[in-house]
Amino acid sequence: MPDGAPKKTSRIQKRNRRLILEAALDVFSRHGYRGATLDQIAAEAGLSKPNILYYFDGKEDIHVTLLSRLMDTWLDPLVAMSPQGEPVAEILSYVQRKLNMARDLPRESRLFANEILQGAPRIAPELTGHLKPLFDEKCALIAEWIAQGRLPPLDPQHLIFSIWSTTQHYADFESQVRILMGPEEDPHARASAHLRRMFEAMLRV
Repeated sequence: MPDGAPKKTSRIQKRNRRLILEAALDVFSRHGYRGATLDQIAAEAGLSKPNILYYFDGKEDIHVTLLSRLMDTWLDPLVAMSPQGEPVAEILSYVQRKLNMARDLPRESRLFANEILQGAPRIAPELTGHLKPLFDEKCALIAEWIAQGRLPPLDPQHLIFSIWSTTQHYADFESQVRILMGPEEDPHARASAHLRRMFEAMLRV
């Protein structure tokens, strides 16, 4: 191998990084950043603490890695809102995609929520550099649909906030939802029908 050439990551190294990040996702989603420890992550991963520190510089490095990997996934549902589509159908599809994400990625949702509740100290550059331009673009699209008379007069920013709050609730407050509805019932089937009716009524011209 030529001097200075990057070393290839071995299969074991890839597996261990994957184990650490998967364990950290569990620990951070349960305890938040401040409550999580490297010892908890190591125990969850089945690795020693020195082994964790071989792959990552510390708890913050692991947390930032998780958040950075999450950002693209988190933005994908909003990216998919198309200017070429029918406005109500596009927004309702966005609602359903966000609800599906709450169902399928609850740990990731709680990881993101915990970071925001702390003032976004580690993910602020991602929010300003990636989320903010996309948010502004989609708000401008909704405003254009309103100006064309294809949607009723409403506030595009607060429409998106409302979608986030009503869908992510099912992940971020999953324990409360399941206690109130009963552990045997899947809340997402009824949530989908309810949110569709609610937003259809809001979007009706």
